[in-house]
Amino acid sequence: MDLKQIEYFVKVAELGSFTRAASALSIAQPALSRQVRLLEVELRQNLLVRNGRGAMPTEAGKLLLEHGRGILHQVERAREELGRVRGALAGRVAIGMPPSIAKVLTVPLSRDFRARLPHAALSISEGLSFAMQESLTNGRLDIALLYGAAATPGLEITPLLEEDLYLVQRQASRKAKHSVTLKEVSTLPLIIPTRPNAIRMLVESEFAKVALQTNIALEIDGVPAILDLVLDGAGCAILSKNAVNTSGHADLFSVRRIEGLHSKLSVAVSSLRPATLTQKAMLELIQQLTHRTFQNHAT
Repeated sequence: MDLKQIEYFVKVAELGSFTRAASALSIAQPALSRQVRLLEVELRQNLLVRNGRGAMPTEAGKLLLEHGRGILHQVERAREELGRVRGALAGRVAIGMPPSIAKVLTVPLSRDFRARLPHAALSISEGLSFAMQESLTNGRLDIALLYGAAATPGLEITPLLEEDLYLVQRQASRKAKHSVTLKEVSTLPLIIPTRPNAIRMLVESEFAKVALQTNIALEIDGVPAILDLVLDGAGCAILSKNAVNTSGHADLFSVRRIEGLHSKLSVAVSSLRPATLTQKAMLELIQQLTHRTFQNHAT
């Protein structure tokens, strides 16, 4: 049994698929299957149940998965400790962010990362909050910024900030009031993301609390497409001011705060895998940068 075999097995078990694991590991699938099978032969245990839908760990596999994660974590810690002997933290950190947040944070986060952790590697991906929660659980992400994150087994969630949500319309010639109520919004045609988008779920939940229904004209994912449709007169949108400000043509829109409607941004990590020192340093960096950046955007 060697480290590569453990790494390969853990990745297959976490992703539930030899195909996805081979892609994530940049290895040919037959070679991956062969190494996992050699591990099973050596341990004299069937570690995975293979079927047409993928691969799931057996009871023995679940036990090895728990130990394997610990082994890989200790190896990463050892690499970090050796890096500290050279005076620097090393290792890799994989971060996921919603697209609207990534548009604001990617450049300054990468810059600060290179300055503070020059010997470490950074991976940033964009995704919807519900999908990133799954990626945290199966090990594809180390850290994720999530909208509307609820308490979830296996995740440690820390609130970062609250953002007001705004009614976004085409810029009108007449001066509009600064805020609107949920009741006023309920009468307007909305262009809104599909479920289970975090803002969509929040909007429906808050409307239901006050016995109101949303008037959905169009369902479409992606802020750029939503804003294009607003400009085309197809309806209104509910977004953060940050999403509009980073669109490149914020002056074409009218934004009014929706009273009592707030989106909560949190940072999440897996509670099943202890964070490495590099990941802890990155988590601290994200928290500092997020507060600093969004305070600046608010002013």
